Amino acid sequence: KLFNYWRSSSSYRVRLALAYKKLPYEYVAVALNQGAQHAPEHRARNATAMVPVLEVAEAGQTALLTQSVAIAEYLEEAHPTPSLFPPGRFERAHVRALAEVINSGIQPFQNLATLNYVKDVVKADQKAWAGYWISKGLTELQSMVAPKAGRCMVGDQFTWADCCLLPQLYAARRFGVDSTAFETLHRIEQHVLGLD
Repeated sequence: KLFNYWRSSSSYRVRLALAYKKLPYEYVAVALNQGAQHAPEHRARNATAMVPVLEVAEAGQTALLTQSVAIAEYLEEAHPTPSLFPPGRFERAHVRALAEVINSGIQPFQNLATLNYVKDVVKADQKAWAGYWISKGLTELQSMVAPKAGRCMVGDQFTWADCCLLPQLYAARRFGVDSTAFETLHRIEQHVLGLD
């Protein structure tokens, strides 16, 4: 079971990884916009009151996995084929670095908890806040991707970095970020959207 929210970037990454590995799962919606993440039953699944949470059963044990990166690493170990990482160590490290630019350098600035704090406590414009960090992060990402990009972010193989890219470009559009300068990222997005 995947406890997730349709507009959550982190949930979207995990859905892409599951789809790429052709792993069936039950979609369980957690309505972040209605505060369902704070309900006792969800907090029992994840004390941080976040999504995604992947419930897996293995060898008679059930585990609740949290955080998209940890879930992707688990999926890679439990279901290594097809791989979300290229064979070379340097290339795998590059995939992880690209993913982290998004995962820790962009997405936290646009998540619901941060935006609510910006609106309610800082009394600032949420959209301007998110737009600044998204634009800054995508500019950095484009520079990092360009030298090694092929049809995907690292060569021609779909990787964990590509799982992170699609939700981030969706969020950029959602927050009205002018992303016309990110030609390489958009080219990769179009290729990936055409995959099974």
